[in-house]
Amino acid sequence: MTRATHSGHADAAVLALEHYARSAGAALACAYSTSAEYDAALIAERRAAGVYGPRRHRRQMLATAAGIVVGLAAVLFLIV
Repeated sequence: MTRATHSGHADAAVLALEHYARSAGAALACAYSTSAEYDAALIAERRAAGVYGPRRHRRQMLATAAGIVVGLAAVLFLIV
C-alpha cells in the first residue's frame, strides 16, 4: 500500500468521524428542557387524543350535590 492510498483512507476516516460527530450531536437535541416539561406535553397530547376518557368535573358535581342537600334541608325545615 502506498503512502498516497493510506493518506486517502485516513482523510476519508476523518471526514466520516466528523460526520458521525455532527449527527450524534443532532440526535441528542431535545425540544424540552426538563422531564417535567416533557411529561406535561405528553399528558396534554394524550388528553387531546381522548386516551384518558372524558374529564370529570368533581368540584362542580360536589357543589351541585351540596346545593341540593342544602335546598332539601331548607324545604324540610320550612315544612316542620
